Amino acid sequence: MSTDRVTSHGASAQALQVRVRGRVQGVGYRDACVRRAHILGIRGWVCNRVDGSVELLLQGAPDVLAQMLAWLRDGVRYARVDSVETAALEPAGLQGFERLPTR
Repeated sequence: MSTDRVTSHGASAQALQVRVRGRVQGVGYRDACVRRAHILGIRGWVCNRVDGSVELLLQGAPDVLAQMLAWLRDGVRYARVDSVETAALEPAGLQGFERLPTR
């Protein structure tokens, strides 16, 4: 089964679950993720995890998701990213991009 879906722009949409580890809490990382996702037109959410990591669910065109993944590694000035782990998911009918409470 494919994890692709056609977006309203005709591009194939993909969904990724992402876990970012390092110094990514208390440095504005989640808010910066929300801003970048809005700029890129990515749908999904971001939240802090109790283990100190940040988790994201990203949905969008593959090229846009690749841009977001590259940005996650070094896009926030005071953060230190040690690793970015991804897993493909089945795209869902997500709308917008939001910051969720810590889980």
